[in-house]
Amino acid sequence: MNIPSELKYTKDHEWIKIEDDIATVGITDFAQGELGDIVYVEVETLDETLDIEEVFGTVEAVKTVSDLFLPLSGEIIEFNESLEDEPEKVNSDPYGDGWMIKIKFSDASQIDSLLSAEDYKAVISG
Repeated sequence: MNIPSELKYTKDHEWIKIEDDIATVGITDFAQGELGDIVYVEVETLDETLDIEEVFGTVEAVKTVSDLFLPLSGEIIEFNESLEDEPEKVNSDPYGDGWMIKIKFSDASQIDSLLSAEDYKAVISG
């Protein structure tokens, strides 16, 4: 299972890549594996400003639909529109082409509450 050490994580199985004041967000390799074949990613919050842990979208797999929770407060400035036609990218490349949104975050102190790769490993190994 792939858990890149340079990323941050949440207990809700999202990964976060921080670059200046922009955070790129997707779901982890573990999450896509648990969900199975992803058939649809819905994000209707583009250009909205949301608080940490608000629902920003959903990911639909063959067996289930899961909410996606915002890992940092801020404005959703970009959605990976290629997922509209190829949602399976979340399965095949969760940390690359399968990214979901970009956030212009408003409170950098919230980054400290995110999990490290080691902390996330502890969450999923239970």
